[in-house]
Amino acid sequence: MKASAAGCVAALSPVFALAKTEDGFFDLAAVKGQARLYGKDGGLSNLWLYNDRLPGPQIRVKRGERVRVRFTNNLEEPTSVHWHGIRIDNAMDGVAGLTQPAVAPGDSFDYDFVAPDAGTYWYHAHNMSWNQVPRGLAGALIVEDDEPTFDPDCDITLILNDWRLDENGTLETASFGAMHDFAHAGRLGNWLTINGISMPDIALKKDRWHRLRLINASTARILDLAPARFGARLIGLDGQALDTAREIEGTVQLAPAQRMDLVLRPEETGKLPFEMMTGKPFTFANFIVSETDSEDLALVLPPPNQLPEPDLSSSWELPLVMAGGAMGGMRSMMRNGVEMDMHQMMSEGLFWAFNGVAGMDGDPMFSATRGDTILLESRNDTAFPHAVHLHGHHFRVIERDGTQLEHPDWRDTFTSQPRETVKIAFVADNPGKWLIHCHMLGHAASGMMTWFEVA
Repeated sequence: MKASAAGCVAALSPVFALAKTEDGFFDLAAVKGQARLYGKDGGLSNLWLYNDRLPGPQIRVKRGERVRVRFTNNLEEPTSVHWHGIRIDNAMDGVAGLTQPAVAPGDSFDYDFVAPDAGTYWYHAHNMSWNQVPRGLAGALIVEDDEPTFDPDCDITLILNDWRLDENGTLETASFGAMHDFAHAGRLGNWLTINGISMPDIALKKDRWHRLRLINASTARILDLAPARFGARLIGLDGQALDTAREIEGTVQLAPAQRMDLVLRPEETGKLPFEMMTGKPFTFANFIVSETDSEDLALVLPPPNQLPEPDLSSSWELPLVMAGGAMGGMRSMMRNGVEMDMHQMMSEGLFWAFNGVAGMDGDPMFSATRGDTILLESRNDTAFPHAVHLHGHHFRVIERDGTQLEHPDWRDTFTSQPRETVKIAFVADNPGKWLIHCHMLGHAASGMMTWFEVA
């Protein structure tokens, strides 16, 4: 298997880049495959993969380039591909049941869109994603700036996954769809990999600038990371470059679906641990810094993308209230215009709601006119954190619990802690039907999902 680790401590293999065919398409196929998630001491896990690789092959294009992907489904159930974070044409967003029918087994679908913004993005399955993404259906989509700002050897993509493994070190599948997971924190794993490798060594060059592109492809795991512990600074979030490199004191959260771009220039050779800081620090990879004869390039940060700035003086203010889940105290919710009691909710596997409504309703949460500024006040009335993703747009996170943020950063996915209120603002400038959902994928499947339209 191309993606399996050579051992428990393995060098990090380069992310395989997908090449275009003669007709200008990238060929992408969902297939069954295998990989070792726990290194040589673990067995082969049965996975679902793009092009038989873990992670899926990296698609790399230039800002403004037309992206054409011929996708074939070689699985035994329908699937689709979502291009996460791209301000995309609605018909190409890949949301089965909203923007396209799911691609049936044996069928193909041509995705054809323009990538307007440079940055770090990713793609993943978006039909029964709670079942398909944690089996391996994810890969990186990198949109390069007009001019390269880093040596290609120092521009490193790291896809972080947590997996639920059994006693043999193989993917545990019996608990897929477990109602306990759906009603609690989601399908949390017990082992971490980077680019499909268990405990890898990540090669860096002494006295050379590096860009690290971190993508959290986990199903539910929020990763607490501390960039300063290995000398890194923050330069981008969710594909959007910051104005300056930012020093981070303590930890920064990388929730499911979020991305984080870092810059660092190691000054000493040796080993730097890459740790998850939840509870006691846990090392899940090491940076190995070695001497090099390559030429040092001056640090040039990528320029910010030009996104439409929300006008808060004329914004349309709307609530987005998260409710339900274990210990949430919710006694009823609406589903397709009908009120459901707790017994009915449980019998249909529905545990969560936005604004009292469980799942995709026939009517949108709101209908906006193109150019409207939308101010969402999101209130988390649950006992668990959530990572809420807005399709087709980026937004500024402007306020948490009544406090204006020093850095109202652009995001496409924001975190919300229990009982926290978060305000986000964006310009609804992309026509079509767009999903809003929790990216703890079991939460979305069990009710925490809605949609809006832009005319």
